[in-house]
Amino acid sequence: MATGSSTVSTTYLELSQDGGGAHKFYEVAVDGVVVTVRYGRIGASGQLQTTTFPTAEKARAAAARKVGEKVRKGYAPAVAGQRPPRSVTRRQVTSAPSTARAVAPVLWRFRTGSSAFGIHVDDDRCWVGNQSGDVYTLDHEGAVLARFSLPDGVKCLVADDFWIYAGCDDGKVYDLSSKLPFAAYDIAADVDIFWLDIHEGLLNVSDRDGRLTVIDHEDEHQWARRSQGEHAWMVRADDRAVYHGHHRGVTAYAPDGGGELWHTPTRGGVLFGWQEENAVYAGTAHKVVQRLSKATGAVEATYGCDSAVYSCATSPNGRFVFAGDASSSVYCFDRDGTRLWKLGTGGGSALSMQYRDERLYLVSTDGSLVCVDASETAITAAQQGTVPVARDVKLAEALPTYVPATAAATVATVTRAPSGSIVVECVQEAGRVRVHVVSDGYDTSWNVQFPREIREPGARYVVDALHTAAGGFYRVRGDIRRLL
Repeated sequence: MATGSSTVSTTYLELSQDGGGAHKFYEVAVDGVVVTVRYGRIGASGQLQTTTFPTAEKARAAAARKVGEKVRKGYAPAVAGQRPPRSVTRRQVTSAPSTARAVAPVLWRFRTGSSAFGIHVDDDRCWVGNQSGDVYTLDHEGAVLARFSLPDGVKCLVADDFWIYAGCDDGKVYDLSSKLPFAAYDIAADVDIFWLDIHEGLLNVSDRDGRLTVIDHEDEHQWARRSQGEHAWMVRADDRAVYHGHHRGVTAYAPDGGGELWHTPTRGGVLFGWQEENAVYAGTAHKVVQRLSKATGAVEATYGCDSAVYSCATSPNGRFVFAGDASSSVYCFDRDGTRLWKLGTGGGSALSMQYRDERLYLVSTDGSLVCVDASETAITAAQQGTVPVARDVKLAEALPTYVPATAAATVATVTRAPSGSIVVECVQEAGRVRVHVVSDGYDTSWNVQFPREIREPGARYVVDALHTAAGGFYRVRGDIRRLL
């Protein structure tokens, strides 16, 4: 519906489909020669695009064309705020007691307070994200270092080189690589994120309907494919392909355009995926992990568990394969599929896991991040009933807490660029605000991946460092400050 004065008019439209389809809005506002478009999920603030035209008449004509295009696609006039946001899918999992005869040698346990799916472990820190929107970082001995408070539940945590990303139930993907977390990607309004992976800045999203959606560093749609099955909990990516796991198996697609490379049915729907250089691992509802060749999709090995597999991981190059099942047990297999051990987690079922330096890190149904000593000596002792006393990690009294930037006003300011820093500028291009480098020594035609919420035409920012991405753009590393 259109509202406003003689110089300002606004048309607000919505498209909402039953059965989990589209649930999004599109708003066009005309103010003289300026046309502002706002769009996104119903109930969210959405994204903005502003375009200036030579005359008011051309602005009104352009707005009318935009509205007409949306109406032809099924959008209809509506009143903002009357239709509620669509609820997102919360993964429902059960966790039975373990049938293992012994318990794993847990070194320490950190209880986040809510069921946790996200985990990432790097050289310096352990990351855990839960359904309350909390992401905590800890050192490898369990000391809590910091907390990120995100607007909605965390579905997963993934790394792309230095950068750490959290996929959330609000449909956004947050970059947590600096003290100023920001929404790096805003997924389309009809995509219910189940899992994601990022490779060289290219975002790959698997969703409830079994789709795979690929989005570039400027948050612009590249391509999408609907798989043979629904409930796609697995997506992994590398230079060669995107590997998509759903309830009918695993499908590999070419990264540049999405052509299907191969499809392999698995023994049961895929509930989790892991990758090494030459293989992908699919944990399934039918009690197995299957290793598939990245080149052909052929099943190379099968690892049998005693219950549905919620998560899996490997040691480097797949020397050992680990799995967590729906009955609060964790397994280790030799590369060929021989089961080496099965132990109880001592808590809930492992929803995600990662192995690093003879330790297995788990996040569980009871919301805990658990560090297990996976060395041969510790496992042998555990099988004989000797385990260490697990240390319960406590939160520090003055824990640094970081929240996402929501506007330019939330960013720290400087009056001059410190020595060694880099200046970037927000510029208006074809109705979108891009970010380019001002400092010498960089390609000024390349875009900079930058927080969308703080982009303002003409605004300049200072960043600590820029890194070149394979797709021909720059990524920010370190703090972001506004240059006054």
